[in-house]
Amino acid sequence: MRISILGGGAWGTALTTVLTNNGHDVTLWHRSQDTVRRIEACRENPKLPGIHLDKCITVTSDLEKAVKSAEAVVLATPSYGVSETARKIAGLLPKGTLVICASKGIEKDTSRLFSDILRETLGGNVKIASISGPMHAEEVARRMPTACVAASADIQIAALVQDIFMNDYLRVYTSTDVIGVELGAALKNVIALCAGVSDGLGFGDNTIAMLMTRGLAEIARLCSCLGGKKATLAGLAGLGDLIVTCTSRHSRNRRAGVFIGQGCDVMEAMEKVGAAVEGYYAAKAAFELAQKTGIEMPIITEAYRVLYEGKCPRVAMRELMGRNKRRESAEEDWVTQ
Repeated sequence: MRISILGGGAWGTALTTVLTNNGHDVTLWHRSQDTVRRIEACRENPKLPGIHLDKCITVTSDLEKAVKSAEAVVLATPSYGVSETARKIAGLLPKGTLVICASKGIEKDTSRLFSDILRETLGGNVKIASISGPMHAEEVARRMPTACVAASADIQIAALVQDIFMNDYLRVYTSTDVIGVELGAALKNVIALCAGVSDGLGFGDNTIAMLMTRGLAEIARLCSCLGGKKATLAGLAGLGDLIVTCTSRHSRNRRAGVFIGQGCDVMEAMEKVGAAVEGYYAAKAAFELAQKTGIEMPIITEAYRVLYEGKCPRVAMRELMGRNKRRESAEEDWVTQ
């Protein structure tokens, strides 16, 4: 199959290696011509050092060239670039093209899920799916055993994505719960930022466990309110992705949080990480969704206050711990839909 990967960062490059290994004809698009020349010269992306890119991979900065003959297009841009990229390719895609969103996030300014943006921007002539789960680019590119979820409202489209990506080191499951898969993918980044802040403040494993558990309950409540399935968040796109993003040394969101906890300004922290910190953008969208729906999301709310209003992280943690007493309602958070 002819497949184009839009987004030449570490994630897009890792997916390029998977699809090439699976025998597909792959084109990798990067907006920078200088980066394209460098990749072509040394067959390595500076964003993913140590990973050789086969000569059969076409690398280009020409977006029209990348997509005009593609049978499938994979969006792997940073979250803030999804809408813009979708608009640029809207008139270029052949009818029936499969569009797979591998970007994780929610649009910051509108709080829309990426699948909704793609559907509205690209129209009904394309097939839309998402792929998500605990997949750090560095490990996927090195063929370490990994599992993920392909989601589409049409199970046959999800199964097609499964067939395209699955191999002996990447196991792909299918789901029709696009809302649950995309929300889990986006909002775990906010919780990972919080976990990093906790580390930066000098707190321990107990605090991380608290933030992960109660944070996932918040995501589940919002997911249910928006029409997704809470049970999805107990799987790879929810709990699985949350675990790896909150604990891994590869996690950009966690690293940014550590810098913030250690006293760095938010912008300075993101500059130190040197790559997109998706949780920063997702925090604003999630906070606005919580306000709009009336769903109680105290951890997400405090994250927003720290990231966008300059609230002291230690004060935010103190206020989280000082909230009114309540019972742990696992049935309410997880069982009831």
